Amino acid sequence: MTAENSTAAPTTAPDATTASATGEPTRPPLYGRKVLSFVRRSPRLDDRLQRAWDTYAHDYLLSGINAGEGSLDPRADLTLDTAYVQRVWGNANPLVIEIGSGQGENVAAAAEAHPELNFLALEVYDPGVAHTLLLAGKRGLRNLRIAQVNAPELMKAVAPGVVSEVWTFFPDPWPKMKHHKRRIVQPELAADVRRALADGGVWRIATDIEDYALHVHEVMDGRDDFANAGALTVSLPTEHVGKGNAADAAGLPHADFAESERFEGRVLTNFEKKGLAAGRVIHDFTYRTR
Repeated sequence: MTAENSTAAPTTAPDATTASATGEPTRPPLYGRKVLSFVRRSPRLDDRLQRAWDTYAHDYLLSGINAGEGSLDPRADLTLDTAYVQRVWGNANPLVIEIGSGQGENVAAAAEAHPELNFLALEVYDPGVAHTLLLAGKRGLRNLRIAQVNAPELMKAVAPGVVSEVWTFFPDPWPKMKHHKRRIVQPELAADVRRALADGGVWRIATDIEDYALHVHEVMDGRDDFANAGALTVSLPTEHVGKGNAADAAGLPHADFAESERFEGRVLTNFEKKGLAAGRVIHDFTYRTR
């Protein structure tokens, strides 16, 4: 595949899902044993999404990266380096990785708007993967690939400086206090993201949960390998709340933090619309490497 600004459907790419002996695309292993920032589920695909999977998986869904059957971890010898990008995308264009692409609305829109960039969507849930396949196939996107893999483990396999941007939009908030450790934005992931990013690269994060915004600041603002590029000043509680005492947040001590204007490259998805309709404030973050 080339970097041409064509909207024609792509041909089968290296490392894409292969066909079975009957000629039907085979689906990769679904869920592994390790549960970090997600809960294992096995929702059944409806007919529309199953058709999308069967039609487009061999074009867009990367295979051969899983550690084994039933695993969402990448194989131990996987290295996502410039040679891998060249082989899969057919060019050396800058690579953007979205961690937790959900229904694929954002990454598909970005890939369509920016054919000069390569995009990799990381998602574990079948319906989200299938819907992203549907969007990519219907739009004939040539610069988008999808990996059904645990994102933190995949980021460990990315070679230094390969990625231009990482996006993590509206991650699972894990609202209960005892589950905050499951939040995907963690120091270990931050270190892996920094290593994967090229100099001057950015990690963009967004959440509509105030307590998660505080969590992001706690993880990221004190690091010496990222600079908070935000120019807005927001006031947040300086103590954490959980699902049972979230109403107490307004009465807690507050402090000012730097955040960003809404990232113009993020489309207004149905998920974000629901958050706004519920009266939640969107917190945007831009962390640039240094």
